[in-house]
Amino acid sequence: MRPREYDVRYERSAVVLLSLGFGLVGLDRWIISPLFPSMMKELGLDYQDLGNIIGVLGLAWGCSSLLMGGLSDRLGRRRILVGSIVFFSVCSLLTGLVGGLLSLLMVRVVMGVTEGAFTPTAVAATAEASRPERRGLNMGMQQSTFALFGIGLGPIIATQLLRVLPSWHWVFGLMLVPGLVLAWFVFRTMREPHQLPAFESAVAPAAQDKTRWLDVFRYRNIRLAILALCGAMTCIFVLSAMVPSYLVDHQGIGTSQMGVIASGIGFGAFAGQLVIPGLSDRFGRKPVVVVALLMAMCMLVGFILQGPVVPLPFLLLFFVAFGANGCLALLAGTVTVESVPAGLMAAAAGTVMGVAEIFGGGVAPSVAGYLAQHHGIHTVLYLALGGLLLCVVAASFLQETAPKKTGRTGDEDAAVTTAAGVRPEPGPATR
Repeated sequence: MRPREYDVRYERSAVVLLSLGFGLVGLDRWIISPLFPSMMKELGLDYQDLGNIIGVLGLAWGCSSLLMGGLSDRLGRRRILVGSIVFFSVCSLLTGLVGGLLSLLMVRVVMGVTEGAFTPTAVAATAEASRPERRGLNMGMQQSTFALFGIGLGPIIATQLLRVLPSWHWVFGLMLVPGLVLAWFVFRTMREPHQLPAFESAVAPAAQDKTRWLDVFRYRNIRLAILALCGAMTCIFVLSAMVPSYLVDHQGIGTSQMGVIASGIGFGAFAGQLVIPGLSDRFGRKPVVVVALLMAMCMLVGFILQGPVVPLPFLLLFFVAFGANGCLALLAGTVTVESVPAGLMAAAAGTVMGVAEIFGGGVAPSVAGYLAQHHGIHTVLYLALGGLLLCVVAASFLQETAPKKTGRTGDEDAAVTTAAGVRPEPGPATR
């Protein structure tokens, strides 16, 4: 089989569109956090409700990722991507129309299902469009916009729009328009795996036919990535959900100033997801992950100990997110897809993200809500710190997958390798 040549123009277009898509996912998901102080007054909500609202979306996202990651390998990338963008944009509009906790929870569950379908599909599509030597950088760029739009620009956008719009309801409604526009461009541009070189240079079709979803658990790196990502997401989502209320209620900081400080999480995450995956292309995935996580832990300890002295909280949150989210991009995307055959890439990404979302994005925020409600909102910071500790321990046992460090070619990189911890059964293309 003669492999196709990589289309650099398509690679750039795909990365840009999928980056914007994931940025919109982040904005729709996290804009509720800076708006919550206004919502809780009108709807009669408390910290436990906030944790549950964030948590049910994470649980739905995780379950959807487990299912839809493998399903997109069969149904095609474009169909899943376009449909999910349209539906989660509509759910954002519906969030602005809710009148109570129950309806809000129901809408956020549906949003979680649709965003969970988009995420592993977008990761696999980015990997398939990317040249092996740029895979880490491209996947970091694609995932970085989630934090930039959702946690970085989101608090600023939300708090400033509240000053010019009649109420928080209108802020959610505005999210529909960019989603519909982006869905149209994705429909016109995205290609399917069989049209791309990553698909043709993978293991032989006969070998692919034998793969099952459960096969992803045979790979050591996948099991470790799930554990590490549970810890990373616990830190990231607990901070993203609770820091705005922590700053207002515990530190006594005003709403507008809170939006700027909380945005440090988003801007740091954006920078980390650009820089750290790119560095891993050169220095290796494992050492970069471990060093970045240790730095994030030190910065979070500093944030716990400091007082409301601006701009120090912004800087500390920036570097916590820089390390934690940069590693999230590597663990959820690059390390995962480099550890399995091409035919399992979306299934593996969906599995890793799905399990981690259920725990880190679903259970952890609910636990944080309970801690905040019954023991003080400052206690959630220790839960986030524990998540980072779990992540760094699991990441320490990863096996290296970076092509530059393992010496693999593009074709070998798409197949199962010894770095994944399992050797492939010989097929027509591997004998």
